[in-house]
Amino acid sequence: QVQLVESGGGLVQAGASLRISCKASGRTFSSYAVGWFRQAPGKEREFVAAINWSGGSTYYADSVKGRFTISRDNARNTVYLQMNSLKPEDTAVYYCAARLTQLGGGYYIRGYEYNYWGQGTQVTVSS
Repeated sequence: QVQLVESGGGLVQAGASLRISCKASGRTFSSYAVGWFRQAPGKEREFVAAINWSGGSTYYADSVKGRFTISRDNARNTVYLQMNSLKPEDTAVYYCAARLTQLGGGYYIRGYEYNYWGQGTQVTVSS
C-alpha cells in the first residue's frame, strides 16, 4: 500500500510557474505508475498528466501539453508537476494518484485505473 501527499500549491498570477509535488510512502514507489488529475469548482475531475514507473513514458492532456511537465525521482519517492505559463483556467485542486504496475508497464489516464489518491493541493491562478 502507498500513501500520497501533495504539496506546493498556491496563488500565482497568470503567466507564472509553479511546481507541485507528490510524495509517496513505502519502499517500492518505483513499481507505481502515477497520474495527476485536477478538479475545478463545479466541474468534473479531469486528467492532466501521467508517467510510467521509470519516468521514461509520459502523457499529457491537450489542455496542458507544452506547458506542464511531469517527472519523477524514485530515489525520493516523489513525482513532480512543473506548470509553466499558467492560465486562470488551470485553477483547481490538483490530485496525484498511483497504481501498482509491472516492470515495463506504461501510464494510465483514467481515474478508475488508479488505486491510491492524495488529498489534493489547491492551485489558484489569478488574471
